[in-house]
Amino acid sequence: MASSLIRGKYVIARATSRTDVSVIEDGAVFQRDGTIVEIGRHQDLAPKYAPDTIVGSAGHVVMPGFVNSHHHVGVTPFQLGSPDYPLELWFASRMATRNVDPYLDTLYSAFEMLECGITTVQHLHGLRIAPIARVQAVAEQVLKAYEDIGMRVSYSYALRDQSRLVYEPDEAFLKRLPPALASELGEWLKTQTIPIADNLGLFVDLWQRWNTRDRVRIQLAPANLHWCSDEALRGLQDHAAKYGVGMHMHLLETAYQKEYADRRSGTTAVRHIQNMGMLGPHMTLGHGVWLNEDDIQRVLDTGTMICHNASSNLRLRSGVAPLNHWMAAGVIVALGLDEAGINDDRDMLQEMRLVLRLHRVPGMDDVVPTSAQVFRMATENGARTTGFADSIGVLEPGKAADVVLMRWQDIGYPYLEHDVSVIDAVVHRAKSFAVDTVLVAGEPVLRDGRITRVNKADVLKALSDSFKVPLSPEEERRRRLARDVFPHVKLFYDGWLDEAARDPFYRPSSRR
Repeated sequence: MASSLIRGKYVIARATSRTDVSVIEDGAVFQRDGTIVEIGRHQDLAPKYAPDTIVGSAGHVVMPGFVNSHHHVGVTPFQLGSPDYPLELWFASRMATRNVDPYLDTLYSAFEMLECGITTVQHLHGLRIAPIARVQAVAEQVLKAYEDIGMRVSYSYALRDQSRLVYEPDEAFLKRLPPALASELGEWLKTQTIPIADNLGLFVDLWQRWNTRDRVRIQLAPANLHWCSDEALRGLQDHAAKYGVGMHMHLLETAYQKEYADRRSGTTAVRHIQNMGMLGPHMTLGHGVWLNEDDIQRVLDTGTMICHNASSNLRLRSGVAPLNHWMAAGVIVALGLDEAGINDDRDMLQEMRLVLRLHRVPGMDDVVPTSAQVFRMATENGARTTGFADSIGVLEPGKAADVVLMRWQDIGYPYLEHDVSVIDAVVHRAKSFAVDTVLVAGEPVLRDGRITRVNKADVLKALSDSFKVPLSPEEERRRRLARDVFPHVKLFYDGWLDEAARDPFYRPSSRR
């Protein structure tokens, strides 16, 4: 059986409170066959075991692998020509996205994730091109890419059965358009239409064939309230209960989505899905920027989790989520990079720093995020949103040996006061170039800063070459269609919000 002793100047096992983490100085982790056997002082573990390999040194920081709890694509929307519009307009611009090889695309973002210490990803697949067999073929390529590179993936296909372009039924929106444009857009929307039964059948098939693999879990994803009919929501909830899997649902990402929920059911989106029986420890809400105080309490009371996507919220003008209120209430909050972070990449270390500082509200009260809290969001809390909740997120005996090693020299050089805590040093100063080694189930999938299983240069060249071909007629058609429909989408939302609701620095209201 393969074993290793993983050594570090500091071993950060887990966050233990709002301000503290468990740190072992001159520590070590012994793993055998991908599972942690013991964690302790290096001087105690070194003579006790005869490992096959020694990983790390007295100059490393050892910690659990990070979890990206909300991810979609590799080549970013910005790279593909979609600027950072407000979310609802951005949806329209995304119609023009050119075709991307799903296998190469997945590897592209996986490179960036591994290189900053992400070992597990919640992949929310959103491609909607009927029939379902086409979606399944893409799903297989996505899953194969993660399997080939060695990452863990918690995969979901996002179900949508209505309101595919704006927040009203497709048929109603088409009636707003000039006849020729309505006809062409209607034909395109048909290519996005997949019956609920086919969506749920895809989940069952993938769950049966992939869910037993060590590094793959299959979950469910109601795409968002406006995208899902009540029939779809009931089907998803029934399948989640039957198969014992989690769900990840975009919700209340923008003020427009908050207004939509009120127009649809006369209550909040959170209350609506609670009435459908969907809140609970199996549910993660993505974004949640516009939850009010009552919503937050319902989330807390049911054990529902939230995934905070700070960069995406900023880039698409969705608002600043009330993270301080979530944390003060005791809500379990994970961290996600969505399509891409603030620098148009997948850098979890950078995202942690952004979250740490974005929510530093004025005043002297101790209500702002701490390094330990942000670290927990990116590790233990993130793990709870995936199908790997029992095996990853912390370093302790019995858990999977998903481990990140960073060079302390790259964090503390040329100088760092001795009384600066290790967790503060990591969250405030660590950059991706400090990541030296990444283990998944004890296997080095990144060694000396290099991907081990896949030739990165060859993949990037193949991806680059794939974009050198001219646009296909179908791609040209979508690009023109996106340009023509864009102003009509913008016009649709005129008058939806009052001035107070436009304030991106959201303060929870008492509205019920």
